[in-house]
This record gives sequence, C-alpha cells and structure tokens, in this order.
Amino acid sequence: MINVAVVGTGSISQAHIDGYLEFPDRCRIVALVDIYPEKAEEKKKRYHLNDAEVYDDHRKILGREDIDLIDICTPPYVHAEIAINSFNAGKHVLVEKPMAASLEECDAMLEAAEKNKKLLSVVAQNRFRTAFINLKKILEQGLAGDIVHAQIDSYWWRGHCYYDLWWRGTWEKEGGGCTLNHAVHHIDMAVWMMGMPEEVQAMMTNTSHDNAEVEDLSIALLRYGNGALGQITSSVVHHGEEQQIVLQGKKARISAPWKVYASVSTSNGFPQRNEALERELQEYYESLPEAKYQHHTPQIDDVLHALETGEPVLISGEDGKKALELITAIYKSAITKQPVKLPLSKEDPFYTVEGMRANTPHFYEKKASVENFNNEQITTGREI
Repeated sequence: MINVAVVGTGSISQAHIDGYLEFPDRCRIVALVDIYPEKAEEKKKRYHLNDAEVYDDHRKILGREDIDLIDICTPPYVHAEIAINSFNAGKHVLVEKPMAASLEECDAMLEAAEKNKKLLSVVAQNRFRTAFINLKKILEQGLAGDIVHAQIDSYWWRGHCYYDLWWRGTWEKEGGGCTLNHAVHHIDMAVWMMGMPEEVQAMMTNTSHDNAEVEDLSIALLRYGNGALGQITSSVVHHGEEQQIVLQGKKARISAPWKVYASVSTSNGFPQRNEALERELQEYYESLPEAKYQHHTPQIDDVLHALETGEPVLISGEDGKKALELITAIYKSAITKQPVKLPLSKEDPFYTVEGMRANTPHFYEKKASVENFNNEQITTGREI
C-alpha cells in the first residue's frame, strides 16, 4: 500500500484525490496539507478520507516515515521548496504543472531527486488522453510524412475576477500568465510530439485583465532544426476555448481533435485529394484503443505503477523542465523583442527566479485580492 500526502487542497487537488480513490487497493491518502487547514478539513469530509490527518504546513509531515509519496498541488512559487524538502526527507514527488518558477529551480529539484534516488513526475495529464496518445502514435507511424508545420492553439477564457485570487496574476507567485499556467499543457505536448525548437520569437500582451500583472495572450513562432516551423497561441481571452494541435506533414494533415486530409500534386502542381492515404490513416486511427482512464487518473496510475515495479514514469522531471524551458524562451523573446536560441544556458538572465522578476513587465497591478473562492468548479476547455 502506497501512502500519499496531498499538499495544497485547492481546486486542482480534487482531480488528484479522485485519481487516488480509483485505486483503493494500491494507495491511500494519509495526510492533507494546506495553509488554510479548513480547506483540507473540507476535502477530508467530502471524500470520506478517514485515514487522513490535516496539517497547515508541509514541513510537519516530513518526519512521518509512513508517507511514501507527496503530491504537490500548490501555487507554482513554492513547488521547488516543497519538492526538495520532500526528497531530502526520503519521499517521492508528483508535482502539478508548471514544474517550478524557474529553470534554476527545476535543476535543483532534479538534483535533489537524483541525490536521494527518489521518483519525480510532473503533471501533464493530457498526454494520456485518447486524442493525443493516438495522434502521437500516428505521427510515429510515419504515414503523414515529415512534419513541416505545427499549429498549437491553446485557447482558454477566464473572466476578470479569475485574477482576484491572491496568488494569481502575479509574476512572484503564479510565475506568469496564460503561457505558463494554461498553455503549458499544449506546450508540453508540442515538445512531446515535435521535440525542442532551435529558435523562438514571440509577442505577448494583456488585453482584458487589468487586475493582473501578467499576460493574457501570447503568440510564439518556432523554428526547428529540420526547417519546420511552428506557432503557439496561448490565451485566456478566446471564447469557446477551441483547442487543437494541427500537424501538417509532407503527405497529410493530422490533428487533435482528429481530422485527416491528404493531397497529391496534379501535373501542374495544384492539389488533388489523396483519398487512398486518407482511408489508410483513418483505418489506422480507428484501430487504436481508447484510453482506460480520464483526467489525472492515468498519470496517477503510472506513478503508482512506477513505485510498485521500479520502472520509470512516463512523464519525468526532465519532461517538466523542457516545457518550462520553451515557456521561458517565449517570455524572453516577448520581453526582449528578439529571437531566442535554445537551449538556454545557466548564465542566461532568465534562468533564475530573480532574473525573471527583474525583466518581466507589469501590464497592470492587482487591484483586488481574495483569499479563496466559494466556487471551486474548474473547466478544462473543449474536450478533445
């Protein structure tokens, strides 16, 4: 039996708790931690977590030898501190996205995990969703040909009051805006599917949230080593939240949500539909299985499996760092108004939290602050 402590019992913790409760024969939640302990008490009561003790500080659970895994669901600015303390106390760690507030913190987390020989996994639950798993398999199968263009639309919509929550909308505590905290899901999948680009050029703005320091819209252009180009739009101002990843191959277009279109050239260079290739791609897609679990549950299943068998997790700390490195490059380019080459070095001014904060613009200053919302319901955009 794997004993779990959940640190941070806000909205996203509900998805984690639901995931652990899917596997009652493999794990149990024995601790709930929140700086607002009444929130932890509410989760304990709501989910009937009778084995769970409530704490107001993560340091109070580090001495408990019965805790195997610490699941971090706090705001990003304390991810590194809690994770490193957990590793040094002999615990494994699953941490919510984004992995940390800087690349320096990512490296410190990786070093602590390695030093203590403990597991580190960063939440990227969308990698386990049917649409994206199957798109990845079709990409690897090669029928669409080499990818020449990637279009990543990470469209979300959030009302003005979304940024009234005390830690949101600040570079210090949230670490960034929609690029970091919403598009991280699609940026992670872009890296998973396409690898890291060699160069990034970006712009960002705040169009609709004058109670936030951070951006609510950014657009980035990516150049890959093979000559392919990509574009990422990160937004919390798009009505309808229509999210997609479109990959244009030399032979066909494939995407999530799934759509396929293939062309061949006529004698004068104009396109003619390649229905035979479309059928082949469609048949292969339809032969692929549906994901067994939804939301955070499959990644929790993977982490539990790794702890039970010693096998590596499917989403590692290195994966989490790559996503943050691309996001950092987007911020650097948007701020400096210059192209940015990857990888970023440890000498780069944007490598550290202090360097990020010294360079990031404040589009606005927060005008309101609330400790907690009464409504904890969250939405995740158009289901793909």
